Amino acid sequence: MGTTTLNSPQLEQLEARFAPLFERIAAGSADRDSSGALAHDHIRELAATGFGALRVPQSHGGAGATLPELFALLTDLAAADPNLAQALRAHFAFVEDRLVASEGSERDAWLERFVAGELVGNSWTEIGTVEVGQVNTKVSPDSGGGFVISGTKYYSTGSIFADWIDTYAERTDTGRRVIAVVNAHQPEVVIEDNWDGFGQRTTGTGTSTFHSAVVAEANLIDFETRFRYQTAFYQGVLLAVLAGSAQGAANDFAAELKARKRTFSHGAAAFANEDPQLLQVIGEVSAVAFAAKATVKATAEALEAAYQTALGLHSGTSDLARDQAANDAAELASAQGQVVLTPLVTNVLSRAFDALAASATSTTKNLDRHWRNARTAGNHNPWVFKARLLGEHEVHGRELPRVWAIGASTGT
Repeated sequence: MGTTTLNSPQLEQLEARFAPLFERIAAGSADRDSSGALAHDHIRELAATGFGALRVPQSHGGAGATLPELFALLTDLAAADPNLAQALRAHFAFVEDRLVASEGSERDAWLERFVAGELVGNSWTEIGTVEVGQVNTKVSPDSGGGFVISGTKYYSTGSIFADWIDTYAERTDTGRRVIAVVNAHQPEVVIEDNWDGFGQRTTGTGTSTFHSAVVAEANLIDFETRFRYQTAFYQGVLLAVLAGSAQGAANDFAAELKARKRTFSHGAAAFANEDPQLLQVIGEVSAVAFAAKATVKATAEALEAAYQTALGLHSGTSDLARDQAANDAAELASAQGQVVLTPLVTNVLSRAFDALAASATSTTKNLDRHWRNARTAGNHNPWVFKARLLGEHEVHGRELPRVWAIGASTGT
């Protein structure tokens, strides 16, 4: 799966632990993409074997993985099937949020759930042409003294696999923005797999609708307390998806060329798999996969620094200025990685077809899924805006925004 060198002993152990499962996931990836079948069994197997609890401290029953270790494993999973890595994006973000939350019984309860194999999905994006920043999904007190949530969201990636749904909403009693963590196993929660993108087809993305679904008061978390490196973290997962797509393509295209029997009279060798021009193309894909994984690693290291300063605020070993600097550095790294990897990976995956002939476009082979998946992942949080923000940072010293929203313009 493209394991990097000089791994930590723990990462090597974790890679060995999950490698057989990743191989089984990879074996069915092309067929699932063609049929649209969701990998419920594989997702549950990942959860049952502790993948969703990788970041949970060993003292609480998890693996205690660092962020560089987590992102290396996410990249390996994405090489097997990028849809599954992206489907778990919201889960790992919510785990991260709970890791830096104040210690206590509520935090411990969530860590126990993660270790038990419970997964968290996502429901943040309002449906329709709402104004930027507007939140139509509402949490309201009910007559019994509890709370209910109502509203409709789109881009609910991974929620169809989840036990809980991390939902961005607004309280009607206080007007505060909150994360409502909603139990997905109630009839008032309806999840539809109606994402129609040409790539990332089996991420379980689609519409989430809440019909006065119950949400516990303990699971209403003020958005202002959300972990500060969240946008960099979310983008980091997409970088892992891009890197995994590049590595998966390098694996598949190399195998196709190695097995190819036919060549052309005007080729540069008697056998296609010895043709230096075709080998060069595979080498280019391999090199991009290497660069992509190095970019993910650098971003993960910046995220780890932000995580450490967040913990330091609780223990008194770091201050707000140090934490701010670490968060800004993580945002910068994720943006730079996005601007570099989106065109680099999508372009080389298009180029990969030059290593093969017309048969490479066979829908049975489904090799185009690698490009489609990368292109779709690359269209999240458009990189062209990030490139402009990076320019503003370099020229004027302006820090990148760490929270943004999508919606209709409020201007005239």
